[in-house]
Amino acid sequence: MRPNACANTAALAQTARAEMALLAYPDRSWVMPPPLPEAHGATPALLNVLNVGGGQSALAIRARLHRDGVDGVLMLDAAEEGAEGVWDNFARMPELRTPKTLNGMDLGLASLSVQRWYQARHGVDAWERIDRIPRTAWADYLRWYRHTLALPMHNRVRVHDVRPAGAWIAVDTQTPAGPRTYLARSVVLATGFDGAGAWRVPAVVSDALPSTHYNHSADRIDFARLRGRRIGVLGHGASAFDNAVAALRAGAASVDLCFRRDRLPRANPHRHIETAGFMQHFHALPDATRWQVAQHFRAADHPPPGGSSDAALKLPGFRMRAACPWTTVRMTQEQEIDVETPHGTLRFDHLICATGQTLDLAARPELRTLAPLVSRWRDRHAPAAAADAGEAPYLGAHFEFQPLAPSAASWVSRVFAFNSASHISHGPHCTSISGHKHTLPRVVRGVTQQLFLDQTAQLVPGLRAYDEPELVLPNGIENDCWLPSPDASVSHSLTPLKSFASP
Repeated sequence: MRPNACANTAALAQTARAEMALLAYPDRSWVMPPPLPEAHGATPALLNVLNVGGGQSALAIRARLHRDGVDGVLMLDAAEEGAEGVWDNFARMPELRTPKTLNGMDLGLASLSVQRWYQARHGVDAWERIDRIPRTAWADYLRWYRHTLALPMHNRVRVHDVRPAGAWIAVDTQTPAGPRTYLARSVVLATGFDGAGAWRVPAVVSDALPSTHYNHSADRIDFARLRGRRIGVLGHGASAFDNAVAALRAGAASVDLCFRRDRLPRANPHRHIETAGFMQHFHALPDATRWQVAQHFRAADHPPPGGSSDAALKLPGFRMRAACPWTTVRMTQEQEIDVETPHGTLRFDHLICATGQTLDLAARPELRTLAPLVSRWRDRHAPAAAADAGEAPYLGAHFEFQPLAPSAASWVSRVFAFNSASHISHGPHCTSISGHKHTLPRVVRGVTQQLFLDQTAQLVPGLRAYDEPELVLPNGIENDCWLPSPDASVSHSLTPLKSFASP
């Protein structure tokens, strides 16, 4: 970090705000106040848009709504201020998985870009030396971004239901001060990789062991407790390698990383799809094509980041075992863990399952009411009916949920799933960093379109009632009629007519 890093980034924030003002951002507020809801006890907070989540996607959506003249927008996040997202908890990779150039939170302003921020903080040469943005630097950038744009958020707020409330959507929460309900006209679920289900340890592990002897890679793990232990890791993705590295660096005696495939994937299909064409227009493809793409990504997968795998391979005590699924797990009398594999028995002291997330909308507390009412891929596309992925929601063009029954249409389609639940409808990684440039404008357009159409009945009366003067004529004009002055020496002056009225 440069000695004057804080002063540099503060100056950059001032430049970004000045550039926004030069471009007339934000636009003037245009959303008309809606009818107030019927009183039910204490008046809840009334919002145009409520973002569930306060991470990178929520910040960028809030910034774009503000730029487009939408006020009454709030973000809710369960974390402490500054700790939103995964970057300071279970994300353990040294750097982001996307190339450093694939970022789209800048609103088209270079001064809001992560590149300018990184250069201000670490120097131009430092940016040139990195291939990918360090994870902790990205977390710092997000905090700077929120402060620069003064984006409002309520922290330490857990959402436990999203439900209809007349013409509004009620968002029930638990806050440090107790239960609180917010009312919003639209809700955006910007809940990241958590948004589609739950992080679950496979039953072969959880049914056989006490919870003290295993973790999911998404848990907050006390790696110091694993010092001197033999660790088994199940999985071959980024989080598997990142947790293996964290355990070994904390003093674990050994780590065996086991996975089902015969070999690690080499090619990354995500790099192939990170184009404007794919990200902007994938949702318009036929259902059959979108489903085939999803199935290909599930079969092909993608390799772990080079930085994570290189770090693991250089550490003593690391072993990688391909074609090594865990068929049986049991606890021995000596309180050790025996894991049966096709290649024999492995013995460990602790297990970490880097097995991703289970698709299960009903597992999400905020979807308690909504989950049974939304259309799934199994409802729209016959090949999806027998597949686990068929449980994914079938989303509209702007990431909005589609109602399973017309009776729920008035509110279900006002909830937007800008999270991992969208991966079949809108393409892999459409809501991650690599997709932001192309997909954030679409979800914001969907929200603003709904707010505008809400005002249909008010538009013509409002237009007819508009009388703010723009033309101001000089004093002395009567009936807005003038004739040339008889004084030829003042050819440009005009004489007002007395009147067009009959004598």
